[in-house]
Amino acid sequence: MSDQPTQAREPEVLRRTEGRAGFLTLNRPRAINALTHGMVRSVDEALTRWEHDPAVETVVIEGAGERGLCAGGDIRAIHADALVGGTASPGFWRDEYRLNARIARYPKPYVAFMDGIVMGGGVGVSAHGSVRVVTERSRVAMPETGIGFVPDIGGTYLLSRAPGELGTHLALTGTPVGAADAVLTGLADFFVPAGELPELAGELTRTPAHEAVAGFARTAPPGVLAEQRAWIDACYAADTVEAIVERLFDVGTPEAKETATTLLAKSPTALKTTLAALRRARRADSLETVLNMEYRLSCAALASADLVEGIRAQVVDKDRTPRWSPATLAEVTDEDVARYFTAPEGGDLGLTPPV
Repeated sequence: MSDQPTQAREPEVLRRTEGRAGFLTLNRPRAINALTHGMVRSVDEALTRWEHDPAVETVVIEGAGERGLCAGGDIRAIHADALVGGTASPGFWRDEYRLNARIARYPKPYVAFMDGIVMGGGVGVSAHGSVRVVTERSRVAMPETGIGFVPDIGGTYLLSRAPGELGTHLALTGTPVGAADAVLTGLADFFVPAGELPELAGELTRTPAHEAVAGFARTAPPGVLAEQRAWIDACYAADTVEAIVERLFDVGTPEAKETATTLLAKSPTALKTTLAALRRARRADSLETVLNMEYRLSCAALASADLVEGIRAQVVDKDRTPRWSPATLAEVTDEDVARYFTAPEGGDLGLTPPV
């Protein structure tokens, strides 16, 4: 046995207060700060404490390291859980989605530094905030269809409210967007150069949040979605994924054809379920209503073959050749999709919007 003392592990979420601000730092940089259940609970505990602390006027969330705010939920843990019956993940999602709703309703400015990779659950702890800052390094995405999953964390709510059919495009393809396109689609509010974030953080300790961020905001480098919107709106207005793919091939531009090919590599079941979820989310009256729906989708996906296979192919074995079941869009029936919208055995999420 070694005589050396055991080095204490750093917390997965670092919490500190300085001046008028409380800072949350997601602290798993080697995993691009992927969220664990413990991290969700830690963020929620901090929000509870600071909500009632008059000394904390602004909350700031950021990611440790240089790679990004958060790459999403810990999908290796979800994969391992699914292989043994999927008993742990529903509890994680319950707490995560409740946290997403809380962030959206938080009574104090909630400033998210969406620098670097911000995907899946990372969008959930940032894009529901009241002040969302992107940089030239930002890559924001909901890439779930590529692992046999469906956009969650309120992702269908956010994307269903993007201009035209841009959100449908991003949800089905999982395409990451940069700063300008994140602002265009409503996933972010302000562009600040990455090198100025430390100075902005300092200003937030002294100055009201909106005033501080406005002083650093710049015009983002040009994006791509504004130029592509005509064919995106035309193609994704179709009622089925099959029709969307057909329209994309018929447009005749390299970008549209490449998009069609991208879609055909995704989980057919996830694509059809995502489109149905987006259409429902567009009609929903609140984020909470959509999170309740997404909880059903997530629990159903946990029992599906595609989620296990998708994570295996993309993250575990990394062979990038998932074997989807069913393998084609034509084989996915309306009944297959409807199953995702039924209440799980453990009961619904039960979120209600505030009165």
